[in-house]
Amino acid sequence: MFKRCLCWLPALIFALTMTVCAQTAPPENWPTKDGTVVLKNFHFGSGESLPELRLHYLTLGTPHRNAAGHVDNAILLLHGTGGDAHSLLNPIFSNVLFVPGGVLDIEKYFIILPDDIGHGESSRPSDGLRMHFPAYDYADMVRSERMMLDQMHVDHLRLILGTSMGCMQGFMWGETYPDFMDALAPFACLPIEIAGRNRMMRYMAIQAIKLDPEWKNGEYTTEPLVGMRTANEFLLVMGSSPLQMQKHEPTRELAEKYVEDYVKRADARTDANNMIYYLNASRNYDPSARLESIKAPVLWINSADDFINPPELGIAEKMVKRIPHGQFILLPITDQTRGHGTHTAAAVWKNYLAEFMQRTEPK
Repeated sequence: MFKRCLCWLPALIFALTMTVCAQTAPPENWPTKDGTVVLKNFHFGSGESLPELRLHYLTLGTPHRNAAGHVDNAILLLHGTGGDAHSLLNPIFSNVLFVPGGVLDIEKYFIILPDDIGHGESSRPSDGLRMHFPAYDYADMVRSERMMLDQMHVDHLRLILGTSMGCMQGFMWGETYPDFMDALAPFACLPIEIAGRNRMMRYMAIQAIKLDPEWKNGEYTTEPLVGMRTANEFLLVMGSSPLQMQKHEPTRELAEKYVEDYVKRADARTDANNMIYYLNASRNYDPSARLESIKAPVLWINSADDFINPPELGIAEKMVKRIPHGQFILLPITDQTRGHGTHTAAAVWKNYLAEFMQRTEPK
């Protein structure tokens, strides 16, 4: 089940702050089922291809078909950058939503949790190709997810809920396959080109790795630790919650210990080439031109303490007006919000999701 607390993954990555992970009880032993599909001769948007693209996923619950034979209870949950199929089994998400009577009760819904390209047990650079792995992007991820669902014989989705990178993929799903889902819930992102401070952070993290002499153009035998430490420190700051950090690390000694513990865990769990690829996968993301093409109702939630998507930009309030059935909610900073990682703290926003699910129930 959920063996890794992905709390080192902040910001644009699947991100909970270390504080959240440290305070969370062990996860439930959810009865997940493993699955893998192999997409033959998969062609990437870059023009590259793989003879076999492996996509791993987990499921919970059982698919149900309506009178017309179509699946009507499938929910696709999309993780953030650097996460995997286990990410949303984090107890502050799953223990709130998947339980009997919960908004995403697994007795009612068929939950699908994929490992995206480059992540988890799906095909990734660290499998052997290293920097010769195709330069995948979010469009490749969305298209491969759609192909995966075809092989799973899932022909319709009740909901797509995505966090961070999954949030961005959610907007792309709505534009690329507008009739495939009943509802979209993108949490913690903006539907615009990754630029400004967001891209600067990604670029700095990538360059920190590439400029480490031990990286050796991706042909290292041991991880380039100086570059990786720098990259992970950037991500820590971007994904952090100042309120929570000040609360739980109120002294210099605790703050410094937090950083050292974080870096140690992060470095042990991260492959440098994988990080370069998944940070750069957003390089050509920009769904802004086609927002009007989204047919499904959209529940879009960001939090006011999200350093990645700061509310002062005013972008969301403008963009949501172009989504035909869009609703944007900006969560105020409270003792329950967790910066960018609020996207996984389901207790903060579950009531909005419950109302949304009720409102979008197919007639």
